[in-house]
Amino acid sequence: MAYKKHKINITNNKWDDILQEEYKKEYFQQLISFIKREYKNKTIFPEFKDIFNALMITDYEDVKVLILGQDPYHGINQAHGLSFSVYNNQKRPPSLRNIFKELEADLGIKRNDNNLTDWALQGVLLLNSILTVEEGKPLSHKSTSWEVFTDNIIKALNDKSEPIIFVLWGNYAKSKKNLITNKQHIIIEGTHPSPLSANRGFLGSKPFSKINLYLERKGNNKVKW
Repeated sequence: MAYKKHKINITNNKWDDILQEEYKKEYFQQLISFIKREYKNKTIFPEFKDIFNALMITDYEDVKVLILGQDPYHGINQAHGLSFSVYNNQKRPPSLRNIFKELEADLGIKRNDNNLTDWALQGVLLLNSILTVEEGKPLSHKSTSWEVFTDNIIKALNDKSEPIIFVLWGNYAKSKKNLITNKQHIIIEGTHPSPLSANRGFLGSKPFSKINLYLERKGNNKVKW
């Protein structure tokens, strides 16, 4: 993170303009101080440089789909700042395995890459609501103000004049539905792809073809999943 004069630059793109007032708020300054201490004293994921990776890769003006996760994977060398995505040299986590299983059933696409950066580069914002986690301790950074920050990201997207498709899988993601009040946006909600719930509605839901159909109807390029 670089600081230039009175402007705080974190993403070095349009998000910095959108979130500038958030960066300067006391809660965010305290959050960053806390996170820096955590990285100094514990093993925290993703790498510090990748905390804001979702925003760095998918600029505000480019977002056409949001897939919302809860918090990063908590194993070594898995998380790199994009929800549901892991490095290619890592074992595929169960939720991602089910996402790819549904993708193949829905569109006939069989992915080899576990890294979803290619989706992010096409305007799919892969955002976790909580951006950091301690090794082996899922949700360890819940209630640290990350959710205040990312809720404001969702609100900023809600304010966009161009339609966005919000993908909310699972009860946690669906709890953010109240932030999406602009009726021009589209919400796809469903069961979480976790093995605990995937068979109760996620598998067979065809989210990827639905997303592309909506994008096509709005005159946008389909996502190459």
